[in-house]
Amino acid sequence: MVTLRFLATGRAYTDLQYSFRMGIATISKIVDEVCKVIWETLHDECIPSNTSDMWQNITNVFLQKTNFPNCIGAIDGKHIQIVNPTGGGSIFYNYKKFYSMVLLAMCDADYCFTYVNIGTYGKNSDSTIFQNSTVYRSLEQNTLNIPGPKPLPGTNTPVEHVIGGDGAFGISNKILKPYARSNMTHKKKIFNPRLSCSRQYIESLFGIMSIKFRVFHTPINVSFDVTKNIVKACCVLHNFIRIRDGYRNEETLTIEGMVDLPTVPTNRSGHALREHFAEYFVSPIGSIPWQDSCRL
Repeated sequence: MVTLRFLATGRAYTDLQYSFRMGIATISKIVDEVCKVIWETLHDECIPSNTSDMWQNITNVFLQKTNFPNCIGAIDGKHIQIVNPTGGGSIFYNYKKFYSMVLLAMCDADYCFTYVNIGTYGKNSDSTIFQNSTVYRSLEQNTLNIPGPKPLPGTNTPVEHVIGGDGAFGISNKILKPYARSNMTHKKKIFNPRLSCSRQYIESLFGIMSIKFRVFHTPINVSFDVTKNIVKACCVLHNFIRIRDGYRNEETLTIEGMVDLPTVPTNRSGHALREHFAEYFVSPIGSIPWQDSCRL
């Protein structure tokens, strides 16, 4: 109860000691140990292993819900506010001028995490955060069991499966990001909102989680390792709750206590893939009725 109360309310240990008649040191130990057990117990059940069938199912649901084909997920990262740990110096001080730890995550179209990477220092540049992550290495080494290229609906040319990202991620042959808003053509104005429909799932997921777990609403004031365990527990509990309660459509929600990663420049890799999707979306086969009314 102590740990769940802390995660759900974000109340300080000094406050909880009176509610539970426990010392602060005892509460601190309980929260850390229970969070570790939550992660270890629920991880395999609630964050699925990477199989070809899993990715194909995610792709089918994204196509059904967003009309974005060959999409295996959405990816984003958030700076989680913390109190600078003892001896932390400036390594946690980020571009928004507060101390943070980064949560990098992918999700499916049911607002469930499919990947989480927790604990990167807030000071790190965002290209470094992604490129040092296990998901980046797995994508580069092709070890995630992602299905091979598949033609977009109504076409014959096989196209890679992709992940919807934003400006914090460099474009590649696996991650698509929006076009910059300068020199926008009709094709680019159509592509951006089509991609946004897939990207908003990870944004909404963070909002849903921050509402359930108000520990994110104020800077987390514990050690570095305990903070990592707290965030991991919240992520796996989020999936557990959604699986238990069933999936519901969610609107984009306000995110408390989490801040976006900044934009990084686009490199040349992956431009041809983005162009292929953009051309498809303005073709008679790939266009949908509403796209001209909500161009970005």
